[in-house]
Amino acid sequence: MILTVTLNTALDITYRVRALRPHASHRVTEVTERPGGKGLNVARVLAALGHRVTATGFAGGRTGRSVQDQLAGISEVVDALVPVAGATRRTIAVVDETTGDTTQLNEPGPEIAPAEWSAFLEVYGDLVSSAAAVALCGSLPPGVPVGAYAQLVRTARSAGVPVLLDTSGEPLRRGVAARPDVVKPNADELAELTGSYEPLQATRDARRRGAHAVVASLGAEGLLAVNAEGRWRAAPPRRIQGNPTGAGDSAVAGLLSGLVDLLPWPARLARAVAVSAASVLAPAAGEFDRRVYEELLERVIVTPHNAAA
Repeated sequence: MILTVTLNTALDITYRVRALRPHASHRVTEVTERPGGKGLNVARVLAALGHRVTATGFAGGRTGRSVQDQLAGISEVVDALVPVAGATRRTIAVVDETTGDTTQLNEPGPEIAPAEWSAFLEVYGDLVSSAAAVALCGSLPPGVPVGAYAQLVRTARSAGVPVLLDTSGEPLRRGVAARPDVVKPNADELAELTGSYEPLQATRDARRRGAHAVVASLGAEGLLAVNAEGRWRAAPPRRIQGNPTGAGDSAVAGLLSGLVDLLPWPARLARAVAVSAASVLAPAAGEFDRRVYEELLERVIVTPHNAAA
């Protein structure tokens, strides 16, 4: 079982419009609702890749019930969300069908009380001992300590369970210092962490701060990975046009899938790039086009760099 943690769970709502214009009314051509937040997107992709997943985090209010109702329909995902008094947030994506661009609106999430955080820690401690790997993903809702991910990383490592961290800002800085097995920032998050805008230098810097492996998401250019064994660039064979929302979450799922399947690093990266690129063609985050994924998987370009990491 792979355990995903989404402390700031969301109900993802995606609107599609012909063309998005400021200060204008729009007729929506399609609406989709999905369980969201980065960890739940990861869980859904992992389930589609054939893995058993347990999803924990917080859920509350009417939107929280909607998230849990939809999770119940995913056969490989077990709902272990912890109830809270506040309402689960909504995230709204507006997709411009003319340009392919997406505008994202993210609510902050409910205030988490100290007793609710303590209840979560108890659930997490029970679940992590039976997990093959853990993914800690996304932003922190109000009330959760800024060092929360560092605490969760230490718990997983004490249990001997590999842990991947995907967050940003101060939670990332503190989490990296707890020595997670993998961190997966995007280029902006990596620059904020290290102060360097040169991706290779920044990934090496992040490793020195504590992460055992750093996999930087470079958007359409793919992934850059650095660990003790070396470093690699992995890129799709062609640019995929579509909605990139959730592509990074799909990459996390691919990395975790490769980890628990004991794939060597180049094969892990190929899986992550292929499923990430295939997710760009899906209607919502947490999904991917399987035909495109299978087509790309054998064609992802993984380039090793043998100099010391």
